[in-house]
Amino acid sequence: MQTLFILNDAPYGSERSYNALRLAKALAKREDQTGRLFLMGDAVACAKAGQHVPEGYYNAGDMLRMVGGEMGLCGTCLDARGINADELIEGTRRSTLSELTAWTAEADKVLVF
Repeated sequence: MQTLFILNDAPYGSERSYNALRLAKALAKREDQTGRLFLMGDAVACAKAGQHVPEGYYNAGDMLRMVGGEMGLCGTCLDARGINADELIEGTRRSTLSELTAWTAEADKVLVF
């Protein structure tokens, strides 16, 4: 079963992206499941390298690394926020709406956060 997670919210300030990453991580542990993540809007900041959070708080970048799998980031959204490809954590990459369209068509389930 292929699940596509689409994240829209900033990594901090609400718990939407945090909860999406928690679910994606749990789903990735199941043998019968594969997942992809597409980050758009303010969620692209989840993939920014060098995040420093207070001790005891979650780090969205670390969580993305734990989820693994294919991860695309909206190129238009990255540009709008001034985030360059060299500022992204390893395992994430610039993507397009065209790729999101293909991933959506291929997915068995699409979850939007």
